[in-house]
Amino acid sequence: MSATTLRELSGLDQTPATLADATLILVDYQNTYTRGVMELTGWQPALEAAADLLSRARRAGTKIIHVMNDGGVGTPYDITAEIGRIHPRVAPLEGETVVVKTVPNGFVGTDLADHVDAAGHENLLIAGFMTHMCVTFTAEGAFLRGNRPTIVADASATRPLKSAAGAVTAAQLHDSALATIADLYGVVVASASDVK
Repeated sequence: MSATTLRELSGLDQTPATLADATLILVDYQNTYTRGVMELTGWQPALEAAADLLSRARRAGTKIIHVMNDGGVGTPYDITAEIGRIHPRVAPLEGETVVVKTVPNGFVGTDLADHVDAAGHENLLIAGFMTHMCVTFTAEGAFLRGNRPTIVADASATRPLKSAAGAVTAAQLHDSALATIADLYGVVVASASDVK
């Protein structure tokens, strides 16, 4: 049985954003998540979906913003080292905006809001790594500032975690994060191919 969402109860629009009416925000597609201690489950197919989405956005003339996390020198998020750089499959082209953040919400302590406002779109398309962390909190940040985020599920990924109740698989965590977003913060589409 499907529960009524807070979005439905609030009468919020459930229409997904399109490439023509949105700004695309790609969150933390860094090498950090493709190897070693932070390697995500399913990062390869998520990255391919993101690359497809990015390619179509470029062809459509969509405003594109790349967000990356800077954890400092010597960390898995060291943006001055190869491990912290954006993966080559979705690396920014010259002229595409890059926003560097230090916390999960891409709007906190950055100029992301300025770039979003300058693009002139209320709608945002958001995808990235990790679903339960920076994707969720950036979607929340977008919602709280009055934007309409649409999150692309198959272009996002996460990793398994431990909890007080036991192990949580990456798939469970990914689905739970998307359900949290869809309950209030934004529209969730299953696939990058669903974005028109």
